Amino acid sequence: MEDSARWDRLGLRAGDVVISAPSKSGTTWAQMICALLVFRTPDLPAPLTALSPWLDMLIRPVDEVVARLDAQRHRRFVKTHTPLDGLPHDERVTYVAVGRDPRDVALSLRHQGANLRRDVIRDLLDDPTAEPGRELGPADAADERAFFRRWTDDDTSPHDDLDSLRGVLWQQSRAWSRRQDPNVVLLHYGDLSRDLDGEMRRLADRLGIDVAEPTWPELVEAATFDRMRQRSADLVPDERLGIMKDTGRFFRRGTSGGWRDVLTDDDLARYDARVAALAPPGLAGWLHHGRNC
Repeated sequence: MEDSARWDRLGLRAGDVVISAPSKSGTTWAQMICALLVFRTPDLPAPLTALSPWLDMLIRPVDEVVARLDAQRHRRFVKTHTPLDGLPHDERVTYVAVGRDPRDVALSLRHQGANLRRDVIRDLLDDPTAEPGRELGPADAADERAFFRRWTDDDTSPHDDLDSLRGVLWQQSRAWSRRQDPNVVLLHYGDLSRDLDGEMRRLADRLGIDVAEPTWPELVEAATFDRMRQRSADLVPDERLGIMKDTGRFFRRGTSGGWRDVLTDDDLARYDARVAALAPPGLAGWLHHGRNC
């Protein structure tokens, strides 16, 4: 469904912004914030997927996507689910990585998996054998805990599958190891939820974008989950091709900690042991608590 080699086709420019995050970690949220900062208005000139294409996604020919990006005269901001070590490194580019509590990521992945129209994706990929996204088995579809346990224990190499706990931690470790780089910015889903205004201002500062003070309230309001949910047809990565059964379901809760209502003490102990084996303490602390952990 994705091919990171497509990045070799794009000539990067000074000022480009690359948004990299695991699936369901807040990629679209970060794209929307970047769009609001770049255009300084909630009235975007085109759907978000046109302004900020998902370069790796195979449903659009690479020539088409690169041509769209080459034609853009505004500051470009491009989406990817590829880890930072799989992307071209350019000191003129700002890399924005987004983190989220992996327990929330897991439940959101399950929800998203149930909302995908895989038959449509296979047709668009022109590959009847393609596996577009993590399939839900009968137990997973009926039981969130069953899905979470399988997701936690999955030992598939991150080079083959990033949508597991091991894959998420691997991808986030690539960003965490570069958190001190001057052109790498780490955002966190929880920090955005707690202080959207402050985090948007912090990102604007890192990107060197000046926003007139009277404009800030409407930009922050436009980046809230309620407002994005209302505009889901123009914001979700459906590419207007019918990939999702319901684009309105893409923005589910917009909150963190939903796993507390689902997982048992045994599930959490199993998860904690796995995280301790796969992630350094600093990374785990940031993923679970945010920037001010």
